[in-house]
Amino acid sequence: MKTKLLSLMLSAGLVLSLATQAHAIEDPLKKPNNSFGIHILFDTELEQAARLVNSNGGEWGYVVIPIQRGDRDIVKWQQFMDKAKELKVIPIVRLATENYYFNTKVWRTPTEQDILDFVNFLDSLAWPVKNRYIIVFNEVNRDDEWGGSANPEEYAKLLSYTTSLFKSRSDDYFIISAGLDNASINGNGATNQFDFVKGMHRGVPGIFNQIDGISSHSYPNPGFSSPPTASHQMSIASFRFERSLVESLSTKKLPIFITETGWSSDVISDDLRARYYQVAFSDVWSDPGIVTVAPFLLSAGGGPFEQFTFLKGDGSFTKQYEVFQSFKKTKGMPTIIQGVLGSDVRETERELPIKSFTSRDEPKKVSRTEAALFTFDFLFAL
Repeated sequence: MKTKLLSLMLSAGLVLSLATQAHAIEDPLKKPNNSFGIHILFDTELEQAARLVNSNGGEWGYVVIPIQRGDRDIVKWQQFMDKAKELKVIPIVRLATENYYFNTKVWRTPTEQDILDFVNFLDSLAWPVKNRYIIVFNEVNRDDEWGGSANPEEYAKLLSYTTSLFKSRSDDYFIISAGLDNASINGNGATNQFDFVKGMHRGVPGIFNQIDGISSHSYPNPGFSSPPTASHQMSIASFRFERSLVESLSTKKLPIFITETGWSSDVISDDLRARYYQVAFSDVWSDPGIVTVAPFLLSAGGGPFEQFTFLKGDGSFTKQYEVFQSFKKTKGMPTIIQGVLGSDVRETERELPIKSFTSRDEPKKVSRTEAALFTFDFLFAL
């Protein structure tokens, strides 16, 4: 009887140990980390992006990509995740809604239902590495990015809900707050980013203790033309000011993800932009608190973003591409998810996101300790 009881206790202890250790994000800055990244708009750009971020000795660079609520194609996105694993690229997925039908210059304000749908879908995918990086929307201090009226308190509440819901599925989700427009001023269709951060804290005190990282859009403003030696609040060093403010409002030291930056070819020559990138990566973005620097944009394909593109319309390289490619890079060592590729599993054998539910229907989250104790009681009863 004593032997059986000891065996049951050891089993329960193992359950408790697994429950408390099996799932948790890892600190990307405590391992060899390839901090080079690039922002892309389409999954078909992944291979070209990998050649850039993993050039010159690198592995496991980063790619930032948006996913709109209506773009929940499980075959497409699982193939993207599988390709990222094959190419040794770490995906950072940015949530997005869509433009209003009758006002395409404004993005619809997301709802809790949107978050539920995103969670159901993204949790059905097999991710390439342990950390599942999620950016919760984009430049939400701009009116046109938040239904026509930026609202820091409302965003903070949705960010808190998003964090809780994603982590109720897996603690491997690494939740990153939205990058803010660092050139915005109050009353001009936007809210100053520092006032917005303070407003988030008012809306949900301690919100920055809940998340895992900060996304920064450290553009060289004003006018996407400030030199890399500038160190004011609108410069490529704006992440320092954001980090300082957030740390004053929290008890955590959050890592920085620069997920948009870049100089405009409309005002800066290609030669000068290339030199600016050399200075920026050497003197500013070498900050040890930065996980990745992912300039905007790999390929614009025409339109208003052409001023930032790394690839010309004919596919040839810009000078900023060439200098970015020439930087010596690190072989990153994230924890890789082992096993078969997600697209190798037949859909009938996978748990697909077949149900969306409202916050009232959301099941109560049971802590790991509660789960382990329940298991112990069950085993002891045997």
